[in-house]
Amino acid sequence: MSTAIEKKVNGHAVAPEPRFDAVALAEADAIRTRATAEADALRIKAEGEADATRTLATEQAEELRLANERKQMRLDKDKADHDAHLARKAAEKAKADADREKAEKSAAEAAGREAAELAEQQRSENLWKWGARGIYAVGLIIAAPVQFLAFWDPHRPFLVAAPALLEGLALVLAFGAAWAVAHRRDVLPYRVGIMIGAAIAAGINLWHGATDTDIGLNAGIIGAIASLGGPIVLMAYEHGIAQKVDGIPSWRERRATDRAKAEEAAARKKAQQEKQDAELAAEIARKAADERAREEQKRRDADRRSGHEAVWMVADAMRSARGSEYVTEQIWGDAWQRVTGSRTVGITAEIEALSRAAEARMRTATETPVLGELSLINSQIKPRQKKDPETPDGRRNNGGTPPRRRAGDTQPYSAAAKRQIGHETASRKASEDNS
Repeated sequence: MSTAIEKKVNGHAVAPEPRFDAVALAEADAIRTRATAEADALRIKAEGEADATRTLATEQAEELRLANERKQMRLDKDKADHDAHLARKAAEKAKADADREKAEKSAAEAAGREAAELAEQQRSENLWKWGARGIYAVGLIIAAPVQFLAFWDPHRPFLVAAPALLEGLALVLAFGAAWAVAHRRDVLPYRVGIMIGAAIAAGINLWHGATDTDIGLNAGIIGAIASLGGPIVLMAYEHGIAQKVDGIPSWRERRATDRAKAEEAAARKKAQQEKQDAELAAEIARKAADERAREEQKRRDADRRSGHEAVWMVADAMRSARGSEYVTEQIWGDAWQRVTGSRTVGITAEIEALSRAAEARMRTATETPVLGELSLINSQIKPRQKKDPETPDGRRNNGGTPPRRRAGDTQPYSAAAKRQIGHETASRKASEDNS
């Protein structure tokens, strides 16, 4: 039989004190810590998602803005191209209209000049034609009475028709010459006949004027001139018409043609002379270039012979074997590869080794991790903060038992710090192996 002792204070019963349970307190602290960590993780995750959402929204907005700008730029470019196309079409149309108006104006002016020339030619031809006929008529009026007086004989009245025969002979032959011109026949026989008839009539007038006092020498001379002048003028008119019909150029046209031919010959001779001068200058320049090339080749050969004697001997042998006049760049490159083994002219094995060593040193300097105070690992370690002496010890709440640490309580290092740790670990291991 057990006896229970009831604890009283001032006559009142006192409830028993609960027992101190360190495990429960540690579990509670761990639960709080885990809840805090989960809350922080959720908060960080939410903040990260919010930041990612904001970043995504910002990027999408920027992409949309850029797309809109590109679309607007494309529209502006299309509009500018369309405006330029319309302007170009308008300019082409205006130019075509101007060219057409200019051509029409030139054609109208040419037609006007041609019409004026034709009108002037027709007017001058009419004047020439009727002037020649008028002169012939005046000559006939002057010469016929002289011949009537010369052939008048009361005993032989039939001789009164002789003047008509002599003067009519030249007139009829002139008509024949006009017919020959119109039908593109030979005009020379008619002209010869006209001149014979006119000469006979003129000789008769002159002879009767000199021998017959009733006619007189003056009348005979005038009659001779009239007998010759009319047919000559009429024949000259028919000669011009014949040349026009036959397409025979006039003296002015022949002179213009000769002048044009002389100018063309002079221009052709000048062009030929200029071509010869240009060819001569090109030949001189080519010879000078060849001479410079030969001098440069000599300098290059001497430089290569003195600086790379072994390669030069191989190159000269290859040149001789290939039948080349001098060591070309191809032959020199082949000889350099044969002697040094390098395909790059100017690079030897020693130069290649030095270059690779320098590259290795540079790679070591740029890729070796940084140790010491500037190391990324040290930058992840925060210095221990000094606690205020008046700050109560938090471990007193759980009886001095430290809280239990679980996975996820400590924030992990960043990816850069992890890579730096790997580099430093590898470097440290390599240093230990070397030592």
